[in-house]
Amino acid sequence: MLLGFLGNAYLWVKSAHLIFVIFWMAGLFMLPRFFIYHHAATPGSAEDRAWIDRERRLRSIILNPAMILVWLFGLMLAFDQGLWGTAWFHAKFATVILLSGFHGWAIGYGKKMAAGHRAPSDKALRLMNEIPGIATAIIVILVIVRPF
Repeated sequence: MLLGFLGNAYLWVKSAHLIFVIFWMAGLFMLPRFFIYHHAATPGSAEDRAWIDRERRLRSIILNPAMILVWLFGLMLAFDQGLWGTAWFHAKFATVILLSGFHGWAIGYGKKMAAGHRAPSDKALRLMNEIPGIATAIIVILVIVRPF
């Protein structure tokens, strides 16, 4: 391990990055599942309002702060270790950008559901529920195996 500008704080920053990745992924696993259950609620009902509140709290307490901290600590690590020239890191970075886009979609879709919008079926929501798991598998393989 190269000792970059983080010095002895490197392992603390790496630990914080991983902790907030876990929080972020937990939230991204939960929110689409919430949407599947919320989809069945009648817009304007007490159940609908309860799902809206659950989704809002998940976004504001876990998802958004965790994603911001993942990016902050991850960029610190990337600059510290000079990873910008490595192919595996480019692939990981691209996957994290796509995952962040999924995060944005989920936030936007939750706001649409709060306004009464419902997808024609919950099948698309069930497919979207798989994206965080697939992204996690890709990222873990890229970081641990570094296949290229």
